[in-house]
Amino acid sequence: MEIFLFFVAHWYLSLLMQTFFLHRYAAHKMFTMSPVWEKFFYTLTWIFQGSSFLSPYAYGVMHRLHHAYADTEEDPHSPGFSSSVVDMMWKTKNYYNTILNHQDTIEPKFKRGVPHWAFMERLGDSWVSRLGWGVLYTLFYIHFATAWWMFLLLPIHYLMGPVHGVIINWYAHRYGYVNFKVDDTAKNLIPFDFLMMGESYHNNHHKFGGRANFGIKWHEFDPTYPLIRLLNALHVIKLKANNDLKYM
Repeated sequence: MEIFLFFVAHWYLSLLMQTFFLHRYAAHKMFTMSPVWEKFFYTLTWIFQGSSFLSPYAYGVMHRLHHAYADTEEDPHSPGFSSSVVDMMWKTKNYYNTILNHQDTIEPKFKRGVPHWAFMERLGDSWVSRLGWGVLYTLFYIHFATAWWMFLLLPIHYLMGPVHGVIINWYAHRYGYVNFKVDDTAKNLIPFDFLMMGESYHNNHHKFGGRANFGIKWHEFDPTYPLIRLLNALHVIKLKANNDLKYM
């Protein structure tokens, strides 16, 4: 039971920071927050994503490029230009590291307003941090696992952020249904998104890139959106009045 609860908690807490902070805030600026709250959520991202910490800066810039050049050769992660899931993940990693290490030649407009906390970027990307979190996950499993097969879940913990990314960037561009005609292959992966906290409504999101609620149809419940509304009501964030506008 402990292993199950730990896995579910890690899955959804890591995913929460990816969809709420990295995606909807860092990349799309669907809402604003104070510098103090920004550092708070930066820190939560490091804690919840752990060994697979994704830089809000690199993620934000790369995701903006994905929207601008979806399913073209300039898309950082298009299934149409990769031979396999592993090939796409490897290309994405290389692109991500180029941005993270400021070795890119990307136009400044894609970087405008993307959060950047140098200390946490260095800490989260350090091997000391990544290995440290990985050791903690392993020790937890050693203590609580009751069957050998449970240890097969550990690689998912180690790579939780990229696993979440590939589910959308590969599978939601190949499988699912379409609500709107868009200039790329983005699809809604599942009709009721119990798995990806709204991220599965990828076709909706590509149609309305700045819309904070990814669900459109009556059955498309976006679990992250009520949290956004709650944080807005508590004045932790300020939801933009017209969040249907795209980031550019």
